[in-house]
Amino acid sequence: MKILVPDTIELDLADLAASGDDAVVYAVDKPIPSEHRDAEVLVVWRNTAENLTDASGSMPHLKLVQTLAAGPDSVLSAGFADSVAITSGRSLHDGPVAEHALALVLAAVRRLDVLLESQKAATWNKPYNEAQSNPATEQLYTLDGANVTIWGFGSIAGRLAPLLAALGAKVTGVASSKGERYGFPVVTDDEFPEVLRTTDVLISILPATPETTDALNEGILRALPSSAVFVNVGRGATVDEDALLAALAEGRLRTAALDVTKVEPLPVESKLWQAPNLIITPHVAGNRPKGSARLVLANIKALKEGKPLTNQVAG
Repeated sequence: MKILVPDTIELDLADLAASGDDAVVYAVDKPIPSEHRDAEVLVVWRNTAENLTDASGSMPHLKLVQTLAAGPDSVLSAGFADSVAITSGRSLHDGPVAEHALALVLAAVRRLDVLLESQKAATWNKPYNEAQSNPATEQLYTLDGANVTIWGFGSIAGRLAPLLAALGAKVTGVASSKGERYGFPVVTDDEFPEVLRTTDVLISILPATPETTDALNEGILRALPSSAVFVNVGRGATVDEDALLAALAEGRLRTAALDVTKVEPLPVESKLWQAPNLIITPHVAGNRPKGSARLVLANIKALKEGKPLTNQVAG
């Protein structure tokens, strides 16, 4: 079996040689070489849209596309045949994304952006010191006792929620089914508006799907208290950026932190760069898939044996 491996990551697939398989490294930003279009497995990581589209129409023997990204949206939109199994990298990014989400939450709650500006101006920020120690406003600057809502309660939330709880936050998840996950209460969309009314920090880990496009909209933002914080480490497509800009400009949202945007890299002319009370990081929450080789090897083995594939999302 021939497996194409992207040139954007080093994977230890030595076990494949022992089983007679052939792992070939390919460039993710160029068309698939003609001599390798007979491959049966395509591993994807940071591929261009053009590369994926080319692969979808030029690899007739393809049986499996294994993306190492947690969100398979770019692969799903590339046009692969229904007979091709597509598996995601869900769980590979849980630790790194949870860490970055926690960092953004703390930066937004503690308003490190304000303190950074003071540092640049060589200013000892006394008003900040007074606000974070004033009994009337001190709760804004801590997670201890804060109501944190995680929108999209999957495996990343399973790593993040305990970290937040350890700092004293009361965590509620929002997902497609109600119940308890990872030891935390989870509600559905029906109860979401009620939960939003008492939410101090809203964290989105939503995937990009037709149903989640602009999920964070004017209605959701108006349901939040004006003292709330919004953090997005999911997908940029899930946020109505005009609505978010308006909420920040009008003071209807205390602050926001985005690791993802609709257009990436974010264009220099984007209004988000100059938005008040907004922290932006350049889609760096994940980008370090942990255990990738293990997942690839497991799914190749399952493919050969006709067994269920891990993280299958299509095909």
